[in-house]
Amino acid sequence: MSEVVLRGFGWRHAGRRAWAVRDVDLHIAHGERVLLLGPSGAGKSTLLAALAGLLPEDSGEAAGTIEIDGLDPLKARHRATTEAWSSGRHGEPGQGVGIVFQDPQTQLVMARSGDDVAFGLENRGVPPAQIWPRVSDALDRVGFPYPIIRSTAALSGGEAQRLALAGVLALRPGLLLLDEPTANLDPAGAELVRESLAALRDQTTILVEHRVAEALPLVDRVVVLEAGGGVRADGAPEMVFAAYGDRLADEGVWVPGFTIPPLKSATPPGPELVRASQVAVSQRLAPVSLAVNAGEVLAVTGPNGAGKSTLALTLGGLLAPTGGRVHGFGDDRPPHRWRAATLTGRIGSVFQNPEHQFVTARVADELAVGPRRLGRSAAEVTRIVDDLLDRLRLSKLAGANPYTLSGGEARRLSVATALATAPRLLVLDEPTFGQDRRTWIELVTLLATLRDDGHGIVAVTHDDDFVQTVADRTHRLGSARVRDPLPHRRPGGGP
Repeated sequence: MSEVVLRGFGWRHAGRRAWAVRDVDLHIAHGERVLLLGPSGAGKSTLLAALAGLLPEDSGEAAGTIEIDGLDPLKARHRATTEAWSSGRHGEPGQGVGIVFQDPQTQLVMARSGDDVAFGLENRGVPPAQIWPRVSDALDRVGFPYPIIRSTAALSGGEAQRLALAGVLALRPGLLLLDEPTANLDPAGAELVRESLAALRDQTTILVEHRVAEALPLVDRVVVLEAGGGVRADGAPEMVFAAYGDRLADEGVWVPGFTIPPLKSATPPGPELVRASQVAVSQRLAPVSLAVNAGEVLAVTGPNGAGKSTLALTLGGLLAPTGGRVHGFGDDRPPHRWRAATLTGRIGSVFQNPEHQFVTARVADELAVGPRRLGRSAAEVTRIVDDLLDRLRLSKLAGANPYTLSGGEARRLSVATALATAPRLLVLDEPTFGQDRRTWIELVTLLATLRDDGHGIVAVTHDDDFVQTVADRTHRLGSARVRDPLPHRRPGGGP
């Protein structure tokens, strides 16, 4: 178990005027379990990255000090590895720092799932006889559904999240850092992960999670970061929410018990925009048929691995089906065969990983790409960009690099880029991921307004609040793709 001490800590990304996080004074004792809260952009993910030693000096400006067991995070990480090798206590509980990123795809490094979990253990010098039993145990604890030979490139976002968590749990770190570990998981998978975290005994844990009510049983302390810098509140959960609940909810923190009024459509849906007829993608999506109408929000739900993101890409004209047909907008050609300008003007897509669709180095430039592609005038482009920056609370970030945004900010930017061309149909993959309470309400209200103005919206989501609040219709995909029944065993028959 590790002790964490921050004194006036701050970090500003290179090229940014505003600090990502600032003036944080915090002491976390050995074995404490802390839920780290705060509005989107308050610096939660940045703080976790700093604790993991993942903020190089040449990538920004630091202030104050941050220590893990009395050492700078980089030195603490190096010492844990060095001591493990020199003492022969390879990978014993309570050594080093482990982090699960908000985007798990960024920490998968091997081609096969079992090798990815084993990678960290091998680097820590864990004896080979211990590695594969620990790999198997970690995969079982997070409910990973495939054998260890499963390609990491074939995993859905939720499956990748389970694998990344397994890789960290297998290391048994002294400090466990978790950035939204259940955000992309189906309800059953999220519950299994929470059970795994509850069973941990040898870690100091810092958890960032928007599913606050579900996370509270896992922690004994809540720390709330202030958007402008510093710590807003710190203490036992019941004390923090009793003393600050109303104000925290107004500031964007997800406070248990604060309900959100429904925003269902009051009118029947309009004409059909797109129809999928027995659409399938080999190894990724079983045949599915559905129609999307103007003036409705259609939520696509289902377990991890069922093909929800694949369906979104197919409906959006970004992936050709291997079976069945997608057609719409009175066009005989399927969307994936439309010209780029035609597709952009009809359908806007938001990917599960927003970074995958960014193509420029400035937020404002990112929003201008679509309108310029459609031939809008310079004045029109400026008006569209300024309006979207304001509506999505991104005005202060207009000059920022999209890749330095927080997860919630990046998600809002990806939604804004889809809106920039005013398409009749929006296809959104996890649109509310990473949003604080205030930006969640604003984003959902914006989608409801677009729906009421006659746009069709398809949203792939695990967010039950989103479904209950704004979805007019739900289409649930069935079980996950056909899986190899082999257990989590090492290739060649070893354990």
